[in-house]
Amino acid sequence: MPRLGYSIALLLLIAGPLYAADPLSDARRLYNQGQFDAAEQAARDAARFPATADGARVVLGRVQLERYRRTPAAADLSGAIATLRDVDARRLDARERIELAIGLGEALYLEDRFGAAASLFESVLDDSDALGALAHERVLDWWATSLDRYAQLRPVADRADIYGHISTRMNQEISRDPGSTSAAYWLPASARGSGDPERALNEAIAAWVRAMLARDGGVALRADLDRLVVQGILPDRANRLQVRDHTQALAGMVGEWEAFKSGWVR
Repeated sequence: MPRLGYSIALLLLIAGPLYAADPLSDARRLYNQGQFDAAEQAARDAARFPATADGARVVLGRVQLERYRRTPAAADLSGAIATLRDVDARRLDARERIELAIGLGEALYLEDRFGAAASLFESVLDDSDALGALAHERVLDWWATSLDRYAQLRPVADRADIYGHISTRMNQEISRDPGSTSAAYWLPASARGSGDPERALNEAIAAWVRAMLARDGGVALRADLDRLVVQGILPDRANRLQVRDHTQALAGMVGEWEAFKSGWVR
């Protein structure tokens, strides 16, 4: 799953008035509230009407994906794929088409087709801005996570280009939005994936300080960064040292990291 813990459910944009009376708006509202059983019922009600049937299938397919993500059952994934496959995209509005593309990317990811999922997510990265900043952040994280999983399946020699692609995009994102938590995390993560722990550590330090610009104050970001640094970047860095006792070297690096953090917390 994406490393920031982004729920599939939270990617769906609420279209129309929040408390609209029609079943499709109700389905979207309930979906975003995490009330998936009720959202499914409302989506099935909306699917009975030709004008809202395809939009309802998008919601229903996403409900089934969320259910599979939480409690993997093959029937939920195959059901979600069948539901999304039956959507007539020509009958969707522009935002619903973006949501459908995201759902299709999620389905591919959950099938472990990480490269294909990344391609689908990338195709709507720019358009996902129309769903709002938070939704864009989540699509960005799903895309990077998909590429990261794909890279792990490739030969080591092929990984630098993949992580370089992530890094390039995240640099663009952080320049546009300094408070982007996805970009802040994936800059050090992609540097580590490229085999450069020194750059990864510098990016992590910058991200830790930059976290104060995040919309949520950076609490979740800093927790993820701490795991990345302590469990990944610093061990990689210690292993590159020409010393006998890597354990002692690592302990010293962890101590330095803790000292740094203590100077940048309230």
